[in-house]
Amino acid sequence: MRRPIPLAWLQLTREPLRLTVVVAGVAFAVILILMQLGFRDAMFESAVRYHRALDFDLALLSPKMQFIGLPQSFSRRRLLQARGYEGVAEVTPVYMGLQVWKNPDNPAQMRLIFAVGIDPSRDVLHVPGFRDSWDRVKLADFVLYDRASRSEFGTIVDRFEAGQRVMTEAGERRIEVAGLFDLGTSFGIDGSVITSDLNFLRLFPNRSPGAIDLGLIKLEPGADPDAVRDAIEAGIPKDVEVLTKAGFIGREKAYWNASTPIGFVFFFGVIMGLVVGGVIVYQILYSDVSEHLREYATLKAMGYRNSYLTSVVLQESILLALLGYVPGLLVTLGLYRVSEAATGLPLELTGERALFVLVLTLAMCSISGAIALRKVRSADPAEVFS
Repeated sequence: MRRPIPLAWLQLTREPLRLTVVVAGVAFAVILILMQLGFRDAMFESAVRYHRALDFDLALLSPKMQFIGLPQSFSRRRLLQARGYEGVAEVTPVYMGLQVWKNPDNPAQMRLIFAVGIDPSRDVLHVPGFRDSWDRVKLADFVLYDRASRSEFGTIVDRFEAGQRVMTEAGERRIEVAGLFDLGTSFGIDGSVITSDLNFLRLFPNRSPGAIDLGLIKLEPGADPDAVRDAIEAGIPKDVEVLTKAGFIGREKAYWNASTPIGFVFFFGVIMGLVVGGVIVYQILYSDVSEHLREYATLKAMGYRNSYLTSVVLQESILLALLGYVPGLLVTLGLYRVSEAATGLPLELTGERALFVLVLTLAMCSISGAIALRKVRSADPAEVFS
């Protein structure tokens, strides 16, 4: 026996053009929300690339550091003091800074690049390609170049992979690219080079060897990071912060979320997507209810309760949400790939985000339907047919 077609579906499909318009509106809202959330998460994940790639349990840094792309130096003595605490296995000083990089294809084109200096005897960065050429930075004026750096720095990767020597200037010093590694850009870092601590100081001749930008602390097996952090924090001067790896990552994300307008912009974009989609659904449902007010009044006169009429409109809302969500999701997948290729940001559609936006879409359409229901509830058969 065939099941009857739901009234809500018949209502929606009676005018295909109108249905197409509202589905497109819901899909647009879904795309807008997913893109805003995707860029927001990409901002957070790209901002902590170095935090995740560096091998450490605790980090020492200056309280004045806003984010890793704008480091603030502190005394290397603080790291040496931390080395003496129980549970600490080894420490590694890290130098960081922005330096002017000349595009080797067009020396007149210059751009700031993020430079990192590390003791070449330390294996503290875990990214593809890093170990292959790390020993070469022991030679003077050699650097490793991030393969994912923006194209404005020059055709470094193509030339290096073609077997050519890649030489340019950084900080008015002649340097050569010794190898490539894969890390990636962020909202604050367009490109990176990594070299030895001595080469870094050659690139930054005004920097003192005793002023470092980050201290990496590795703990002995079984040591409690929180306990060691508390002990170091209580014993050394307050001109440095002591953070666990999770704390360092959280600090960086908090900066981009709360201390810059970017986090608010993405949040506002999500709100605007919900508003736009909600208004479109409300207008369509309100118009549909108004056009069929006599039919709804007839149903009420036949004994159907408001709860039944409410269920019909809410079913329409849910159907619109699902019909708009699916194409919106598919289009977003394509936009993620295009945006990731253009920006280098890690745009990935996670299951959690897809489910969250589905719930938001259902809520958006249901609320719009609930508002449009007021006209159905107020429909009086005596007034409608008088």
